[in-house]
Amino acid sequence: MLRRHWNYALGQRLDWLNRTRSPVDRCSLLKEPIGEIPDPVNYYTQQSALKETKRLFPEYKLIYAETQQVNLQRLNIAWERWRKPDTTGKRRGRPRFKKQGQLRSFVFPRVNNAKAGAKLIDGVLTLSRIGSIPVVMHRPLPIGFTLKQCTIVKKADGWYCCISMLDDTVPELLPVDAVKSTVGIDVGLEKFLTTSDGEAVEIPQFYRKATNRLATAQRVMSRRVKGSKNWQKAKQKVALLHLHLTRCRKEFHYQVAHWLCNKYDLIGHEDLNIKGLARTKLAKSIHDAAWGLFLEILQAVAVKRGLLIQKVNPRGTSIECFNCGSRVEKDLSDRVHNCSSCGVSIDRDWNSGINILNRALMAVGLPLNGCGKSIQDIVRLASASAEEQQVSFVNLRSPHHNL
Repeated sequence: MLRRHWNYALGQRLDWLNRTRSPVDRCSLLKEPIGEIPDPVNYYTQQSALKETKRLFPEYKLIYAETQQVNLQRLNIAWERWRKPDTTGKRRGRPRFKKQGQLRSFVFPRVNNAKAGAKLIDGVLTLSRIGSIPVVMHRPLPIGFTLKQCTIVKKADGWYCCISMLDDTVPELLPVDAVKSTVGIDVGLEKFLTTSDGEAVEIPQFYRKATNRLATAQRVMSRRVKGSKNWQKAKQKVALLHLHLTRCRKEFHYQVAHWLCNKYDLIGHEDLNIKGLARTKLAKSIHDAAWGLFLEILQAVAVKRGLLIQKVNPRGTSIECFNCGSRVEKDLSDRVHNCSSCGVSIDRDWNSGINILNRALMAVGLPLNGCGKSIQDIVRLASASAEEQQVSFVNLRSPHHNL
């Protein structure tokens, strides 16, 4: 019913837009009749019409009122993002009508207060107009947090309740003067990331390794009659496999983020245009690595601990020599940085990580290489044997990642 309400409200807005749009290039030069100008349609007019909707369609009385209001708020946000450009001058796509199964969540905006539509007490979730449901808590609710919002989500393997909580004890960001350890990270496709200390994390390639299983499941689904029960079962298997890949990737990102935050106070990374990079021939590998999701998780984990994250300009980080600053042009296939000016030979991604660290230190006002490994140590390693020049891989993989 929420999906039907979304589609009706979106249709109202599009109809109002079409009737008030002025086709100047098609108007008569002499005269043009002006039709009836409809009243403007926005969130407030559609919210005030909810009572009339419930009178005409009594089944909507079975839905909690605030849940219907949040549904309209979501539509209003999507509409505003389409109609109004952001700070960069770009606009999002037009809101779409929802097919069956595309609206997979609804929200109760208040939890555990006098007028709340959702209450979670002793492992039992009570939802207004729905009833009491025993829930399996994946971890105990932390003490001191305030429950703010409850979102019911339908995923491939069942229903989930996502609780948003407010914590007033989030630590303040670490002062720059108190930073003791710093690192620059260079994300890539051959290695997931390489640090300025010469450590690297192997890229798991979850999607690549599951390609054959996905192809088999999708081939079975394509041979079923669309809409039949067998087609729905095959579709469910494909959805479960995609959900498993998503969870493996997310767990891996959290492991890497916590590993970095356990070791360093300041983490520098490139401010990449991932959306633009995903339009290249490496799109599948870039989507599989999910750099954007990882950087969001890293930011969240760092803020929760009070650590510093610094974005830097990615231009030229793999070309500049970290030791002398000379430009060493490379192809994507060249994996070693060989500087003819100073004689340094080092892993390409390691060189990028050092440059990223130096730019991050300059951005926050710290002296270069004031924390961590010094330039002299890196140059000594770069002039050593070929075995010592290679980065060292860190194993963060979980046994749950096996596909």
